[in-house]
Amino acid sequence: MDLSIYQIIQGPVLSDKSVMLNKKFNKLTFDVHPQATSAQIKEALYKIFNLKIIKINIVCRQGKIKRSRKGETFGVFRKRAIVTLAADQKNEAFSSMNLVQAVQ
Repeated sequence: MDLSIYQIIQGPVLSDKSVMLNKKFNKLTFDVHPQATSAQIKEALYKIFNLKIIKINIVCRQGKIKRSRKGETFGVFRKRAIVTLAADQKNEAFSSMNLVQAVQ
């Protein structure tokens, strides 16, 4: 499947844990397309934000099974990329509010 760079990166993850990772370890967390590879994610982040990336960790989470009278349904499948930036890329421009404005 051929994805554009704007389809690959779906948005930043703004949770307490992702903000802590950004401040302490210089890492950013993004929601990505379920079929995107780490090479595609790296290329998309370089083209959109001009980031130098050292490492990409991908986390795939299947939603919980929920029961109802009509049967079982599955929750939403999510794929997240935790991106480690180079040491010289540490910048306050990637705070939580600036990331939301850049993706929108």
